[in-house]
Amino acid sequence: MTSSEQRQRRSPFLELLHQCGSPSDVLDLTCKYSPTIRQVSNCLNHMWSSMKKMSDGQRRYELQLMFEHPEFENLLQRAMRSVQHMCNDDVAYSLLSMVNLGVPQRSRVIQTFLRTCQERLNDFDEKTLSILASALEHMKDGQNVDALKEGMRLVVEVRLPGIKNVLALQTMMRLLGKDAPKELKQKLERKALSMTDQFSLPNAQYMISTMAKMGFHSKPLLKVCGGKIKENLNGIPFNRLYNVLKSCKELLYRDVDLLTSISDHVASTLDIWTNKQLVFFLSVFEDLLFCPTSLMEAYSEKVITNPEALTLKDLLCVLKVYSSLNYDLQHQRQKFLDSLSHALSSYLSKMSGLELLKAVYCLCLLNHFPSALLEQLLNISMLEQLASAKLPKSTERMFQRVDLCLRLDRPPLPQPLTVPSSALGNPILNSPSVNLRLSKGLQSVLADQANASLQEMLVVENFYIIDGVIIKPLPNPTCVMETSSISPAESSQRIAVIYAPNSSFCYGTSIPRGPLALKVRHLKILGYTPVLVTEQHLQPLSEEERTDIIRGLIFPEHASKTRPHEVEHVRS
Repeated sequence: MTSSEQRQRRSPFLELLHQCGSPSDVLDLTCKYSPTIRQVSNCLNHMWSSMKKMSDGQRRYELQLMFEHPEFENLLQRAMRSVQHMCNDDVAYSLLSMVNLGVPQRSRVIQTFLRTCQERLNDFDEKTLSILASALEHMKDGQNVDALKEGMRLVVEVRLPGIKNVLALQTMMRLLGKDAPKELKQKLERKALSMTDQFSLPNAQYMISTMAKMGFHSKPLLKVCGGKIKENLNGIPFNRLYNVLKSCKELLYRDVDLLTSISDHVASTLDIWTNKQLVFFLSVFEDLLFCPTSLMEAYSEKVITNPEALTLKDLLCVLKVYSSLNYDLQHQRQKFLDSLSHALSSYLSKMSGLELLKAVYCLCLLNHFPSALLEQLLNISMLEQLASAKLPKSTERMFQRVDLCLRLDRPPLPQPLTVPSSALGNPILNSPSVNLRLSKGLQSVLADQANASLQEMLVVENFYIIDGVIIKPLPNPTCVMETSSISPAESSQRIAVIYAPNSSFCYGTSIPRGPLALKVRHLKILGYTPVLVTEQHLQPLSEEERTDIIRGLIFPEHASKTRPHEVEHVRS
C-alpha cells in the first residue's frame, strides 16, 4: 500500500463519507469539507452506491433532491477540473457513477470524461477497461461514445490473450455487442471457452445473458453454462433464473434437460416463490414453446386451492400459457378450468372487451365454455364496444375460432349462442403455396393405392386449410346392402394430411400447441382422420425415403420400410 493510500485510509473525510446514507448527505459533507482530487471520485462512487439498495420510489425521490442540491453542480465542476489529475481507475469509476446517477450524457462534464478516456485508453488495464465498458453499456450513441467503443474494440482484440478475469471479459463482450465482427466474436468465444474452469455460478448465468446481448449463439459455451446452472439450481434467486430463461429465448436455445430441471426445481420449491414469480416462469416457458409439465401440474393445484389469489393479469396469462401449450390436466382438468372461470367471472365488470375476448378464446381452445363469460362477450353492447375500438386483425381470428367452437363442439349452454357475422370480419384466407415436397410425397404414396383419391389445399368451414385429403373407400362389405342410404362421407375414410411446422408443437414433444390442437379436434368432429406431417418427416434427402415415411404416417399397416420411430407422432 502506498503512503498516499495509507493517508486516504486514515482520512477523517472518508470516515464521515462512509456514514452518509444518501447522495444529499454526501453533498452536505462536501459543503463542510473540501474533498481532494481522489475524494471527489470517492464522493461520486458513494453517492451511487448509497442508492443501490433503495426502492424505486425512494431512489426517484433522492435523485430529485440530489439534482436540486446547490452543491451538486459544484461537485461536478470540481470533478471536471480534476479529471486530468485523477488516476485511471478513478476516471473510469467517476464516469460510471455519474452515468448511473443520471447526469445528462451531453453535459460538459460527461463529455470531458469521455475525451479523457479516449486519450488514456491505451494505458487502461483490464480492470479499468471493464469499468469503462460498464459505463458505455448504458450510454446512447454519440461522437465520443462511438469513438471510445471503436477504440475499445481494437484494444480488446489486441489484449484478448492476456485477459485473466472472467467478469472483465464478459463486460467487454457486452460492450462490443451485436455489432462486433464475426471474427472477433469467435475469438471471444475461444477465449471464454479457455476460461470455463474458472466459471463461478454467477459467471455461468451472466455469460448466457452476455451472449444474448451480443446476439451470439455458441453451443459449446451454452452447454457449459447450462450444465453449471443445472447442478446449482438451489443457489439461484428468481431474477437470475428468470433472466437465464429470457436469454435462452432470445438465443433460440432450448436444452430440454436444462428446461426440465428448472421446471422440476420450481415445482418442488413452489412455496418459496410469489404468485407473480410463478406466472413469470410460466410465461417465459411458453415463450420458449416448452411445456414445463411438473410446474404446470403443481401450479394447477395451487390455482384450484386458491383461485382468488390471482389478479386479472395473472388469470389472462395463466389461460394463455395452458391453452397455448395444450397441457393435459387429466383428472384435475375440470376443477382447474372451473376455478379459473369462477375467478374470471368476479372480474367481469372490470374487464375490457379485448381482455374478455382473449379469456374466452383461450377457454375455447381448452374445450371449456363458461356461459357467463360467453354471454357477456356476445352481448350486443360488448360487441359494439369491440367494433368501435381499433383492434388488431388477430381479434377477428379469435372470434372466428370462438364461432367454430360454438358450432362444431356444440357445448351445452343455458341458451344457444352464436357469433354475429359482423364480428367475424372477412374469412378470406391467404392462399398458402403448396408444399411441393409433401405434395410429391402424397402423389407417390397414392400411386399404388388404386381406389384412393387426393384433394390438395382443401378449405374446410371457410377457415381450416388441409394440405391434402385422401379419400379411400371403407373395406366393409356390409355397406353394399344399403348403399342408397349411405352418404359418400360415411362409406369412405377421409384422411386429412396437415403439414405442421416445428413451432406448432411443444418443443421436444409431439404435443400440438393450442391452434393446431383445435384444428385437429375440429377435423375429427367433421369426420376426418388427421395426420400431422412435420418438418423432420420431409427432411430426408432421398425422395424414396421421404415417400416411405409419409406412407408410414398415413397407412401404418403398409409401413414396412419405415423405421418405427418415424411414425411415433402420427395421428392426434
